[in-house]
Amino acid sequence: MANHLSALKRIRQNHTRRLRNKYVYKSTRTSIKQLIKGVKKKEEYSKVFSMIDKLSKKNIIHMNKAARLKNKLRKNLLINKFS
Repeated sequence: MANHLSALKRIRQNHTRRLRNKYVYKSTRTSIKQLIKGVKKKEEYSKVFSMIDKLSKKNIIHMNKAARLKNKLRKNLLINKFS
Protein backbone atom coordinates (compact mmCIF):
# COMPACT_ATOMS: atom_id res chain seq x y z
CA MET A 1 0.00 0.00 0.00
CA ALA A 2 1.12 3.55 -0.64
CA ASN A 3 2.79 5.45 2.18
CA HIS A 4 2.65 9.02 0.88
CA LEU A 5 -0.42 11.21 0.58
CA SER A 6 0.41 12.03 -3.02
CA ALA A 7 0.56 8.32 -3.86
CA LEU A 8 -2.83 7.75 -2.23
CA LYS A 9 -4.28 10.64 -4.22
CA ARG A 10 -2.81 9.21 -7.42
CA ILE A 11 -4.48 5.86 -6.68
CA ARG A 12 -7.85 7.60 -6.23
CA GLN A 13 -7.40 9.60 -9.43
CA ASN A 14 -6.42 6.53 -11.43
CA HIS A 15 -9.47 4.66 -10.19
CA THR A 16 -11.81 7.51 -11.13
CA ARG A 17 -10.25 7.90 -14.58
CA ARG A 18 -10.32 4.16 -15.23
CA LEU A 19 -14.05 4.02 -14.47
CA ARG A 20 -14.75 7.05 -16.66
CA ASN A 21 -12.70 5.67 -19.55
CA LYS A 22 -14.41 2.29 -19.24
CA TYR A 23 -17.86 3.90 -19.36
CA VAL A 24 -17.04 6.07 -22.40
CA TYR A 25 -15.43 3.16 -24.27
CA LYS A 26 -18.32 0.82 -23.53
CA SER A 27 -20.94 3.34 -24.62
CA THR A 28 -19.02 3.94 -27.86
CA ARG A 29 -18.85 0.20 -28.55
CA THR A 30 -22.58 -0.08 -27.95
CA SER A 31 -23.25 2.77 -30.39
CA ILE A 32 -21.07 1.12 -33.02
CA LYS A 33 -22.92 -2.18 -32.65
CA GLN A 34 -26.29 -0.44 -32.92
CA LEU A 35 -25.19 1.33 -36.11
CA ILE A 36 -24.03 -1.91 -37.68
CA LYS A 37 -27.24 -3.74 -36.76
CA GLY A 38 -29.32 -0.85 -38.05
CA VAL A 39 -30.94 0.09 -34.76
CA LYS A 40 -29.65 3.66 -35.05
CA LYS A 41 -30.32 5.94 -38.00
CA LYS A 42 -27.80 6.88 -40.66
CA GLU A 43 -27.68 10.44 -39.30
CA GLU A 44 -26.02 9.07 -36.15
CA TYR A 45 -22.79 8.21 -38.01
CA SER A 46 -21.24 11.62 -37.42
CA LYS A 47 -21.92 11.38 -33.68
CA VAL A 48 -20.31 7.95 -33.47
CA PHE A 49 -17.34 9.14 -35.53
CA SER A 50 -16.79 12.00 -33.10
CA MET A 51 -17.05 9.58 -30.16
CA ILE A 52 -14.34 7.41 -31.74
CA ASP A 53 -12.16 10.47 -32.38
CA LYS A 54 -12.51 11.55 -28.75
CA LEU A 55 -11.46 8.09 -27.55
CA SER A 56 -8.41 8.25 -29.78
CA LYS A 57 -7.53 11.79 -28.69
CA LYS A 58 -7.65 10.80 -25.01
CA ASN A 59 -5.53 7.70 -25.70
CA ILE A 60 -8.26 5.35 -24.56
CA ILE A 61 -7.87 3.52 -27.87
CA HIS A 62 -4.99 3.58 -30.33
CA MET A 63 -5.29 5.87 -33.35
CA ASN A 64 -4.98 2.92 -35.74
CA LYS A 65 -7.88 1.17 -34.02
CA ALA A 66 -9.93 4.34 -34.36
CA ALA A 67 -9.13 4.46 -38.07
CA ARG A 68 -10.12 0.80 -38.48
CA LEU A 69 -13.42 1.34 -36.67
CA LYS A 70 -14.29 4.38 -38.77
CA ASN A 71 -13.38 2.55 -41.97
CA LYS A 72 -15.58 -0.37 -40.94
CA LEU A 73 -18.48 2.02 -40.32
CA ARG A 74 -17.94 3.78 -43.65
CA LYS A 75 -18.06 0.44 -45.46
CA ASN A 76 -21.22 -0.47 -43.58
CA LEU A 77 -22.78 2.86 -44.54
CA LEU A 78 -22.00 2.30 -48.21
CA ILE A 79 -23.33 -1.26 -48.19
CA ASN A 80 -26.57 -0.17 -46.53
CA LYS A 81 -26.87 2.82 -48.84
CA PHE A 82 -26.82 0.76 -52.04
CA SER A 83 -28.80 -2.21 -50.84
